Parts: sequence; C-alpha cells; structure tokens
Amino acid sequence: MGRARMPFWDPDGQRHGGIPTYPWQMAPAGLATYRQLAAAGLRPGGQPVCAQIMWRSRRSKTGVRVAYLYELALAKPKRTPTEAQREAIAKALRARRICPDCGVEQPYCLPRRYGACLDCHGWEVSA
Repeated sequence: MGRARMPFWDPDGQRHGGIPTYPWQMAPAGLATYRQLAAAGLRPGGQPVCAQIMWRSRRSKTGVRVAYLYELALAKPKRTPTEAQREAIAKALRARRICPDCGVEQPYCLPRRYGACLDCHGWEVSA
C-alpha cells in the first residue's frame, strides 16, 4: 500500500509525537490496549505507553481516534478487592438506592437529577 493509504504507519514515531504509531488492526504482536488487557485479567502495572493505534473517525471532533498500547510481557494481574472493600462498595451502592424523601429502598439507583425516587418525584414506574 502506498503512503497515502496508510497515513498512520509510523513505527519509528517521527510524525506522531515520538510514539510508534500503527493503523487500525496493524499493531505488532505482544501489544494490547487497556481494554484488551482488562479482558485478559491484566493491568498495565505502571508501564508507560509503548505505542498507539490511530484511525479516522467521524465520532471524534478532530476526525482521528487513538488507542494506546502496552506490552503484554510487562502487564501485571489485576488486583482483587479485599472483603472490606467489597463490603464498602455494596454499602455505597445500597445508599444510592434509598430515597431521602420516603426512606424506601428502590430496586434501581436513584436518578441524581431528581434527588429522589421516581414515586416521590411524580413519575409512573411501569414494571
């Protein structure tokens, strides 16, 4: 392919901020995005970004989107929360379901824009 068809091919990082850049689906093996690491049960573990993928997109204001790549060999396993952390999360999520007006625990998180459950705000809830 010619240079015009691959504007994001820059494995040396000379044109795109000093970071090696690859087009969509053309990154070398051994590199993964943050989401790919998370799906594999891994995290970057403090390592710096080693490369990036760039592609054209109409969703972006600039017309170009970027995904940063990390080395799989340097990735660490995800940390698991302690039992105390799990209890704190459960307590916080439960607090988001209790209406401050009527005190009833709802089966959904209360909308922040209303500050109360849908019954107290006046909405009809269809189950």
